[in-house]
Amino acid sequence: MITQGDKKIILFDGVCNLCNGAIQFVIRHDKKNVYKFAALQSDVAALLLNERGIDSSQIDSIILIDPNIAFYTKSTAALEIGKSFGGGWRLLGIFEWVPKPIRDWIYDFVAKNRYGWFGKQNECMIPTPELKAKFLD
Repeated sequence: MITQGDKKIILFDGVCNLCNGAIQFVIRHDKKNVYKFAALQSDVAALLLNERGIDSSQIDSIILIDPNIAFYTKSTAALEIGKSFGGGWRLLGIFEWVPKPIRDWIYDFVAKNRYGWFGKQNECMIPTPELKAKFLD
């Protein structure tokens, strides 16, 4: 089993420009150093998904793993990450009142169109030496 102590793990589409931008946003706002990251295309992500019985063909954009507690996908993962920044970001919790099927429908619509709208890279992002410690692979 892959563990990172008390660090939460965000699995993301490593070739998606929107996803990479979102990860950069999370890194900037992760003042408490809560998160580690891995691209869904990585071996480490495959192990993490397998350990939790997550079918990667059903979820191809974001997964938040809270060790020894739970994992979150799609809109719920995005809301959990946003709320963790504290301050005004906690107001994102209001969107949890929107039924999950509606939230996920919107999330899936953006996810389905993300390459067309934001583009795609040929390979996963390579973190800078300063950020390398935040990535699992």
